[in-house]
Amino acid sequence: MPDLVRICLESELPREGEVCEMAGGRLCVARVGGEIAVLDNVCPHDEGPLGQGMIEDGRVVCPYHGWAFDVKTGAALHDPEAKAHIYESVVKDGELWVRPPDRSS
Repeated sequence: MPDLVRICLESELPREGEVCEMAGGRLCVARVGGEIAVLDNVCPHDEGPLGQGMIEDGRVVCPYHGWAFDVKTGAALHDPEAKAHIYESVVKDGELWVRPPDRSS
C-alpha cells in the first residue's frame, strides 16, 4: 500500500461548506461537518470536475449535471452504485496527507 503523500498546508484547505481542486486538479477536497474529505476530482457520470462544484446538504455536487456524492462513501445520492473514489486522508502537523491509490494490482 502506498505511503501518504503531502498535498498542502492546512491553511490552504477549503472553509466549511466549500470545495476546491488540489494536486494539479487531480483531487477534490471538501470540508463538511468540520471534517476534510478527499475525492477523485473526476465525476464518474460525465467526468466533470467535482472540485469546481459545490457542497449541498453535506454532499459534493458536480457542476456539470448536478450529481451529488456522499463525502464519506463516495456514493451518488440517486444511485448508490455510482461512486466517486474516496481517498484516505489525514490532517497532521498542519498539513493534509493523502494515500494515493495502489496501482500495483
